[in-house]
Amino acid sequence: MTPAIVLLALVTAERIGELWLANRNTSALLARGAVEKAAGHYPAIVLLHATWLIGLWLLGWAQAIHLGWLAVFCLLQGLRLWVLVTLGRRWTTRIIVAPGERLVARGPYRFVSHPNYIVVIGEIAVLPLCLGLPWFALVFSIVNGLVLTIRIRAENAALEEARHAATG
Repeated sequence: MTPAIVLLALVTAERIGELWLANRNTSALLARGAVEKAAGHYPAIVLLHATWLIGLWLLGWAQAIHLGWLAVFCLLQGLRLWVLVTLGRRWTTRIIVAPGERLVARGPYRFVSHPNYIVVIGEIAVLPLCLGLPWFALVFSIVNGLVLTIRIRAENAALEEARHAATG
């Protein structure tokens, strides 16, 4: 088994675990009266991430791993863990708004509004670079930028709407 296969297997397992966690949290939030917003773009996010991961398996499984980029990727995983721990049961891959809930203002959210998207931007670019696929990193970074532009606008609008509803 090549080091690239080990890396890709770990990332794949992480993604599957995140989907399980996100689905569990989404179900619990919706059961408590939360509402999903702007679901129309979610299939594009799923397609982007699935295509990215499948492409990495197809093109990267036999590649040498660049250790400097791997170190950056590991740092991104530390930031991802910080986001997950900070949001706890509120973390999900969808835009879920819970009426009456205040925005999280601790952890990495003290410094930036959307730290999870910083991680996603980094991962989409850095994992292909770990595998020596700079053109793959560029193409998926551009597509990810377009999808995240839609996503962040939708999320900000949903959060603003929730803020207005909470203040009357």
